[in-house]
Amino acid sequence: MAHAKTVGSPLSGSPTGRRAQGHPWLTLIAVSLGVIMVMLDGTVVAIANPVIATELGASLAEIQWVTSGYLLALAVFLITAGKLGDLFGHKRVFMAGVAGFALTSLAIGLSQGIGWLIAFRVLQGLFGALLQPAALALLRVAFPGERLNMAIGIWGAAIGVSSAAGPIVGGVLVEKVNWQSVFFINVPVGLVALVVGLIVIKESRAGALSRIDWPGVLLLSGAMFSLVWAIIKAPEYGWGDVKTIAFGVATLVLGALFAWWQSRAREPLLPLSLFRNASVSIGTVLMILTAFSMFGAMFFLTFFFQGVHGLTPLDAGLRMLPMSAGMIVASPLAGFLIGRLGPKIPIAGGMLITAVSMFLLSRLGIDAAFVDTAIPFALLAFGLSPVMVGATEIIVGNAPVELSGVAGGLQQSAMQVGGSLGTAVLGAIVVAKVADVLPGHFTAQGLPAPTAGQVDLMKDAVAYGQAPVPPGLPDQAVQAITTASHLSFLDGMHLGYTVSAAVAVLAALLVVFVRAGRKIDGPSVHVG
Repeated sequence: MAHAKTVGSPLSGSPTGRRAQGHPWLTLIAVSLGVIMVMLDGTVVAIANPVIATELGASLAEIQWVTSGYLLALAVFLITAGKLGDLFGHKRVFMAGVAGFALTSLAIGLSQGIGWLIAFRVLQGLFGALLQPAALALLRVAFPGERLNMAIGIWGAAIGVSSAAGPIVGGVLVEKVNWQSVFFINVPVGLVALVVGLIVIKESRAGALSRIDWPGVLLLSGAMFSLVWAIIKAPEYGWGDVKTIAFGVATLVLGALFAWWQSRAREPLLPLSLFRNASVSIGTVLMILTAFSMFGAMFFLTFFFQGVHGLTPLDAGLRMLPMSAGMIVASPLAGFLIGRLGPKIPIAGGMLITAVSMFLLSRLGIDAAFVDTAIPFALLAFGLSPVMVGATEIIVGNAPVELSGVAGGLQQSAMQVGGSLGTAVLGAIVVAKVADVLPGHFTAQGLPAPTAGQVDLMKDAVAYGQAPVPPGLPDQAVQAITTASHLSFLDGMHLGYTVSAAVAVLAALLVVFVRAGRKIDGPSVHVG
């Protein structure tokens, strides 16, 4: 069995003001560069997807896999990637993730077919999984406890700004250059991150750990794959379909086997003792609920702007500017407030602000002006920032230093599972609502009510903001079908935002049971 007191500390001497390597704030800049590349890519791709589908002749299912394949690989590998950092060095794993992410981005941009593009996106997800937990672990080691909140706040601002700026950058690149440039942009960013990281970051790893828990890796990977696959495919299969249920059962069985093995493994992949800390457990659930509310709701905004409003990708991205600007201010402020007040008040307040934002988005009309979306977007920035910063600090800050990589992987896995679950569940809710209201909107526009079979054929397209207009119809009929489709989409989107608001309120209630991360390293921690 392994015990550790100060594992996770830098492998060589402490940094000084005269040396760049290991300096906390320079380390923050270095890891932020790498994570910016990943987060920018995540939101840029959403803008590029329609053009990719057209130029490569991809079906709707194939273009969904451009995103789903990446998310699946990311979710499956995150915790294992965090463990690799604990074992072999967080800097080494981080640099491998940056290099691999940049190279696969280049390969994606050079792809001539949708199959190769999806395959490289999956590989890109694996390298992204290496990068993100290592970044959090490097911050956990570089910063003393009293400064960790502020560091995570600035790190969160970098993530928030890059995520929110993605649609704007993507819109410019897609319109002015081509869709390939959306991926090529990662190459120079990755090179800068590599150079800065080599100079600035000091290596650290959990010296008490010496082996990889391969049975644990296989069981956890199988459980995560089954879970995320079931979530992604449920809208296609049906939530009550035997295939969906089978993957759900596989998740439970493999998860139970994983938990059993972790209680017996000499050096477990994910020590169950980590969850004895109630704040880590609740923080994980909080991150899932937050990502559910955020990613699930945001998923439909692109379709609202480009489908219903008919905006260009660039104009749609510009609508997100209030969120980008808000994140620049809100994330560091959140870190400061959490450091002063503890996590409960800022996170609970943030989730309630998020709920208000979601409620306002649920009232958007078909001709919503810029100000109608700017206000809830600005509120969303100030609502989500304390939650993202606080939940990260709760999970990573309450974990022992020697498990900082695993804790970072756990935090990121919770976010990916929550985001995938939110997209799938809210997507199913929106589609069901569209199917329910579509006949009524057709008759209100003076059109014959579609049959159940016709509704079944149209509902998916309408749920993506599209109007299923057959060719050759007169302009009056085209306009009537378009209006009925867009009003049906809005009804579905409104219900999705209402559910997201309710989830945000539930998350706010959970915050009562959490506490701040540890400020100093505790006594010897049992890790095996």
